[in-house]
Amino acid sequence: MPQIFPATWLVYCRPGFERDALAELLHHAQRHGVCCEGERGEGWASVTRLDNEPINELHRLVHFDLLIFARQTLIALPLLNVGREDRLTSLVAQVIAAGWSFEDIWHETPDTNEGKALGRLIKALSRPLESLLKKRGALRRKAGGRRLHLFWVSGASLQVCLSFPGNRSDLPNGIRRLRVPSRAPSRSTLKLEEAWHEFIPRSQWEERLEGHLTAADLGAAPGGWTWQLVQKGMYVYAIDNGPMAADLMASGQVEHLKEDGFTWEPPYRLDWLVCDIVDKPSRVIAMMERWLAGRWCREAVFNLKLPMKKRWEEVTKCLSDLDNILQAAGVKYTLRCRHLYHDREEVTVHIRIQ
Repeated sequence: MPQIFPATWLVYCRPGFERDALAELLHHAQRHGVCCEGERGEGWASVTRLDNEPINELHRLVHFDLLIFARQTLIALPLLNVGREDRLTSLVAQVIAAGWSFEDIWHETPDTNEGKALGRLIKALSRPLESLLKKRGALRRKAGGRRLHLFWVSGASLQVCLSFPGNRSDLPNGIRRLRVPSRAPSRSTLKLEEAWHEFIPRSQWEERLEGHLTAADLGAAPGGWTWQLVQKGMYVYAIDNGPMAADLMASGQVEHLKEDGFTWEPPYRLDWLVCDIVDKPSRVIAMMERWLAGRWCREAVFNLKLPMKKRWEEVTKCLSDLDNILQAAGVKYTLRCRHLYHDREEVTVHIRIQ
């Protein structure tokens, strides 16, 4: 097989959000002047260069942290169809033709029932494939941290992909699975817990999350997000007209104020603001603009509930409006936005004022 190049940029996403993930990839390709054609399937989206040149530079320029709807970001070879009698020969041949070397191999599938059904097949192929690639020198102990991803679209076709350290998710399928704490008032608590892992380096938790910090939770009831703040040792203003869980109130760390989260103002500058209010994204952004332009908090995590259509367009408009207001107010900040695994029809935004 002649040498081949990775001309495709592939991302995994939540099923149902393929159109948004593809719109995001095409936006970045156009911004960097790379002509691509797009494709999407259940749980994934990709763009392929029309000139058949390597996609590596575009993949490097658009770092994983910049992406919103992607769970994983990879460079990929052309879709490979494999025979049911011998899946390994053509697979190994394509890897060798690409000239890739890597330190480990991850077999992955779309986050669908059909994808999960491929588990037994993948398990049967794993060890024989590792042995063959070790013999050919592709799988080795030291290869710059590169990882081979085999994305099984079906039992008869897959995409051979590569990822690079520092520009990828190091979670299988890009999914962070968390258990619901038994004492948490609601499952929504996992959204904020996942946000901590996603946006705050673990080495900085003691400084930025733990200890005698102050926070506000807008739209707090029954207390799923407040529970996370309390577990970190924070004192929390819980703003909601609805009732809070009794266990939280017994902690002595929560002051429940039955007020409107859109109009309430803190008595002093807080360390954290969190918000999971169900309302139009534009209204939530306007509230965040008031908080952040006024420097009423140092960091914030909030969710934007998305419409059924043109979710990528809605998110980018909201974040652009927020940027315009904060720049006009002279506020320097860092921002990340991600469609987290425990999110549904929403994205989670983290902002830290510098």
